[in-house]
Amino acid sequence: VPDSISAKIRSHRITTSFISKLPKSSKMYQSYLPLMPLALEQLDLRGYDLIISSESGPAKGIIPPPESLHICYCHSPMRYIWNMFHDYRERSGFLTRLMMPVLAHYVRNWDAISANRVDYYVANSKTVASRLQRYYRRESTVIHPPVTVRDFSPVASEEVSDYYLMVGELVAYKRPELAVELFNRTGKKLVVIGGGQMLHQLRAMAQPNVTLLGSQPFDVLKHHYARCRALIFPGEEDFGIVPVEAMASGRPVIAFKRGGATETVVEGRTGVFFDVQSCDAIQNAIVRFEGMTFNTTDIVAHANDFSETVFEKEMRAFIRRALDERAGHSQDLSHSIHQSKNLSSH
Repeated sequence: VPDSISAKIRSHRITTSFISKLPKSSKMYQSYLPLMPLALEQLDLRGYDLIISSESGPAKGIIPPPESLHICYCHSPMRYIWNMFHDYRERSGFLTRLMMPVLAHYVRNWDAISANRVDYYVANSKTVASRLQRYYRRESTVIHPPVTVRDFSPVASEEVSDYYLMVGELVAYKRPELAVELFNRTGKKLVVIGGGQMLHQLRAMAQPNVTLLGSQPFDVLKHHYARCRALIFPGEEDFGIVPVEAMASGRPVIAFKRGGATETVVEGRTGVFFDVQSCDAIQNAIVRFEGMTFNTTDIVAHANDFSETVFEKEMRAFIRRALDERAGHSQDLSHSIHQSKNLSSH
């Protein structure tokens, strides 16, 4: 079991597929994608009343027993075979680029077929819900993922600094180069927290007013969230936890108006949007932002709508309704919820 698995999950019985015994499977799991259908279909799930698969890979492809209720909490259909197939292929090595179309075609067909093994889909955002409809022709209920907002808190206004902040993995689709290029041009301070394949490239292009800290421990991240002037969020995410963490710290967000940010950031109340991924568009948003005032209490209150407590309440209510609908009458769900199993692909 990978070290990245949380202590809460480790406290329960964990059953893994044969893929977990293969070399470097925890870090290079995408390399074993062609084996995942076989691995998932071998998992024996007899005896469970409720099965919840958590999916941004192929976890929903298990074969549920006829008497079980299968709910899939979907973070996205597999990006590397669906909406981001060409992006992943473009960034791959020669052999992968050569083999990927054939392998992806095989997995894509299986993925579409196995989508019908799910009784109910829950999407983590409206963006993901639209993909479920497009690729699987399945309806879904949107329940936003839990954010540990209680771990973040605002500071007094006099402690807020003059730097802008960008947080996240530094990879191409998040467009971090836009923020670095813009702040190089304007001379305003930008702090970047996060590692990734673009870190060295961005450090090489950054001017002295742009500081790239790389990956940092939580205390450093929390400190910078609470004291930044605003968070810069130039990429498009399925949901995007980073803007919610910034808002839980009392700070506004300047975000690209696509994807999950449109469901978490409120224009004029908790941040501002820009419509195009370009330096000029971000600069115009910053100018508008600097002419506005924001209420820290309102921002934090809005972030609390995405708390773990809210998620648990909504998910339990959904599961209760699903079980009631399946049974055709009201029932005590405590046993059914206890007899649930969370699945991963490896």
